[in-house]
Amino acid sequence: MTAPIDFYFDFASPYGYLASHRIDAIGERNGRAVTWRPIMLGAMFKAVGTAPLVTYPLKGEYSRRDLQRSARALGVELGFPEGFPHGTLAAARGFYWLGESDPGKQKPFAKAFYHAYFGEGRNVSEMEPTADIAASAGIGREAFIAAVQEPAIKERLKMETSAALERGVFGAPFVFVDGEPFWGVDHLDQVERWLETGGW
Repeated sequence: MTAPIDFYFDFASPYGYLASHRIDAIGERNGRAVTWRPIMLGAMFKAVGTAPLVTYPLKGEYSRRDLQRSARALGVELGFPEGFPHGTLAAARGFYWLGESDPGKQKPFAKAFYHAYFGEGRNVSEMEPTADIAASAGIGREAFIAAVQEPAIKERLKMETSAALERGVFGAPFVFVDGEPFWGVDHLDQVERWLETGGW
């Protein structure tokens, strides 16, 4: 059995959004499952002393242009909601809850949430729109709202983020292939080449 690809992402990361459109296909072409692992980038930024890329002078302006160019290259819609970036804790917690209650709905929910946030540019910072997205993915709305407020689910997300930091994850998207780390959507071509060749 070959190990799955680990795909670390934050629901508030537009580069993570772009990577989400490619990572599963890369895994399928190379006979690998892909384990999606949402994390809290805010906690990582504090740990390593950085901030969201779009908040930096010059880099922020460039990143917005690069994101639009990259989205066009992939044929993916990309929009930014007013007030971007928004908090996405409920989505990340809900993802891990689904892993325990209905794993088959994890990725459909994640993709639906990402599409609403960046594909449609919707404001998803509040619980209500996040629960609406969950419902659209066939998830019980009230059950979702209750679950993401459970202390155990909140702690699970914290633990996953801490474990990612210990593993060396400092941004998103971040991919591991057989222990080899790759940071950024621009390294997905290297991820695929690594899988095809066994590394170099």
